[in-house]
Amino acid sequence: MNRLDRYIARQMKDPAFRKRVEKEVAELEVGILIARLRQSLKMNQTELAARAGMNASKISRIESSAKNVTLNTLTRVAQALNKRVKISFVSAERKVVFAHKHGGGLRKSKARSSRG
Repeated sequence: MNRLDRYIARQMKDPAFRKRVEKEVAELEVGILIARLRQSLKMNQTELAARAGMNASKISRIESSAKNVTLNTLTRVAQALNKRVKISFVSAERKVVFAHKHGGGLRKSKARSSRG
């Protein structure tokens, strides 16, 4: 474990910090999922936006960080991707994985988290 790994592990012990990290990770996961689905259909952001009835800058914002995206917006994007939105509740026990540059490649750091 290097210094960065130890620092992250220490920070994740702080409940407020952990909560902020988990929120950011969840928002990134939504955006990444939408971008991957769009790319798998060989669509660019402008094409997806046109199908969803919104502008390309909104698709870009959602893909880079899905902060405060409404269920209505997610539903429109999903329909434009020929998908549907499925919401589920999962166990509060979760591992947050960080990837950071280490030398020439990426390393993953895991920090256990529990939500309360």
